[in-house]
Amino acid sequence: MVSNSETTKLAQYQNISLNLRVHIQKDDLDELEFPELLAEISPFAYSKKIAERIEAIKPFELEEAELSLKKTAEYLASFESDNAIPFNEYEDIEAELKLMVIENFRLENASFLKIKSLTEQIARLQKFFPAYEQLFFHLKNDVKDLEYRKEIVEKIDKVFNRFGEVKSDSSPILKTLRAEISTARKAIQENFNRALTALSSTDYLDDIRESIMDDQRVLAVKSGYKKRVPGRVLGISKTGSITYIQPESVVKHQFKLREDIEEEKKEVDKILRKLTTEISEFAPQLEDYQNYIFDLDLTRAKAKFAEKIGGVLPKINRHRTMRLVNAFHPLLLIRNQVEKKKIFPQTLTLTEQNRILCISGPNAGGKSITLKTVGLLQLMIQSGILVPVHPKSEMFFFEKLMTDIGDNQSIENHLSTYSSRLKKMAKIIKEANSKTLLLIDEFGTGSDPELGGALAESFLEFFYEKKSFSIITTHYTNIKLVIEHLPHATNAAMLFDENSLEPLYKLEVGQAGSSFTFEVAEKNKIPKFIIESAKKKVEHDIVNLDKTIVKLQQEKFEVEKIKTDLAEKRDSTQNKKENLEKLNEQLQQKLYNFQKLYEDEHRKLQFGNKIEGFIDSYVKGKSRKLVVADFVKILEQEKFRKLGSDKDENKKLQIVKRKITQQLKKTDVQEKIVAATEKLEDKRQKERAVWMKVGQRVRIPGSTSVGTIEKIEKNGKVSVNYGTFKTQISGDELERI
Repeated sequence: MVSNSETTKLAQYQNISLNLRVHIQKDDLDELEFPELLAEISPFAYSKKIAERIEAIKPFELEEAELSLKKTAEYLASFESDNAIPFNEYEDIEAELKLMVIENFRLENASFLKIKSLTEQIARLQKFFPAYEQLFFHLKNDVKDLEYRKEIVEKIDKVFNRFGEVKSDSSPILKTLRAEISTARKAIQENFNRALTALSSTDYLDDIRESIMDDQRVLAVKSGYKKRVPGRVLGISKTGSITYIQPESVVKHQFKLREDIEEEKKEVDKILRKLTTEISEFAPQLEDYQNYIFDLDLTRAKAKFAEKIGGVLPKINRHRTMRLVNAFHPLLLIRNQVEKKKIFPQTLTLTEQNRILCISGPNAGGKSITLKTVGLLQLMIQSGILVPVHPKSEMFFFEKLMTDIGDNQSIENHLSTYSSRLKKMAKIIKEANSKTLLLIDEFGTGSDPELGGALAESFLEFFYEKKSFSIITTHYTNIKLVIEHLPHATNAAMLFDENSLEPLYKLEVGQAGSSFTFEVAEKNKIPKFIIESAKKKVEHDIVNLDKTIVKLQQEKFEVEKIKTDLAEKRDSTQNKKENLEKLNEQLQQKLYNFQKLYEDEHRKLQFGNKIEGFIDSYVKGKSRKLVVADFVKILEQEKFRKLGSDKDENKKLQIVKRKITQQLKKTDVQEKIVAATEKLEDKRQKERAVWMKVGQRVRIPGSTSVGTIEKIEKNGKVSVNYGTFKTQISGDELERI
């Protein structure tokens, strides 16, 4: 957000941004169902105004879109953590901002409460985001620049209570007036009750005794006795049998109450006009608050939609590389989720070395959906909306996105489908460049197959020379052949099961697809003699090529299946290997722990036996002094045992340390430490090579258990026999006895 003093600069910046935005026509947006997508996002907005703003979103330039994407991704992350952003439903104050600057204008009570709520919301957000700066780096930047004015809340709280009512102590006059109003009301009640009690013993009152007229209590006097009851007549019943009279003792208090209420209204009006003037001084800050909340509402709506479709922020490239991994069409995904149908993701790549992708295959195989998926995802990412793809996907921005998808026949202009498509193609040819993404469905169809195919081939070569990025679908064999000869273009096919003739809805890049014309016709019960006749009419080479494509596609499918099975088996084997290695490590650790436990328990048992011997000796008459002397000897032995090995090791370390210290004074610290360590390790290895042999008595450093080497493996593992059990351990972990 920016302060009010920068409003002019912001407006200028926005105008520049508009000039730099991508050029995408409304027809292209409609063909890719972008308005339908925005209609899915808008219900997530708190404000109706933001819902309308969402439905008017258009793609914009890279920097602006990338910032929006990062903010949305941060907000999305808050849904998956315990750090919920303290942003709730709100009421906008746009009307109040326009009215409060009018001289001597007075805002209503509800308006002040809306202003207070908005200001408090800003305070919570300014406190929240800096506490989680690492998680919400970009969201924090907007709110931290807002100038929070706590005086707004203080001034409103000084006038209003928590129920939205003006406080009595807002002014001394109001306090006095409300006290007088309270006194007058009390007097009215008391005097009316006295009059009612006094008349209850008479026959003047009707059975209902009293009623309410103009929010005032009145006596229900029988009309025949109305002159006997002093007071002010306020009304008569429809039948005329009852006259409603306000007792004379109440009248003067009622007039006083009315006067005080009128004065109270004037005083409240005066207080609120003053408060409006005071709050209007903060109009620039309040306008910033409003704009910030609007932007945050829009970001939240995008994040909620991303949560619904599994949207993520892919890598945004500055170089021209698009890698879509497991990309879903968002609208189809939503519909299939509702209907509990399966949806198939697509994976494809476009780079400067592979600019054109030509998708072929039978009808209803998913070619058009693949085309629309790429186009809609591109519009989303360039509009700051997260996309339903694998997180490892990559995308980049285009200046133009042009489409020719579906039936474009114009009824108004009486143009045929083919004429309409040629008209659109003429526009594409005129505007296409190296920063354009072209999405063309059924490329070249609509005219004579041979002539239309030749024209489509020329279109393709033109787009190739222009270095435009293109995804096209076609049934024309000549187009598939041209693609094979263009180094920066690739054929792709929507896979089809030749046996069942059912679409697999999977895109296979690298091969052309067959249209399965005759096979599909046969499945749909077209007579065989018709199909055979048609085959004879088609050029022999084309039929053979189509058969070859079918065969290659089937073989590719089978290879892909085998490849998938092998990959699964490899992963399974790798997992089993890793599990066995982990199990082996756990068993080795348990064995080592058991050995240590056995040694500790054995030592404790020996120590206990010695203590038991001292007790027996003492019982049999051995002097206490001698028993204590023997016990002290054992203690000294244990002390020596524990400290001995550490002492020897410390001596060695001290010698090494002195040598290293001397060398560090002359040479680089890091090199000498490494050299000294390697030298010491080499010495140990040489010594170990001498004494490490079968039959050598060894132990683990710090352990009292002694074993004998039975076998030495090539990998350095040593089998040690401890008598009661055997273990395998690295030779580096042993010392000789």
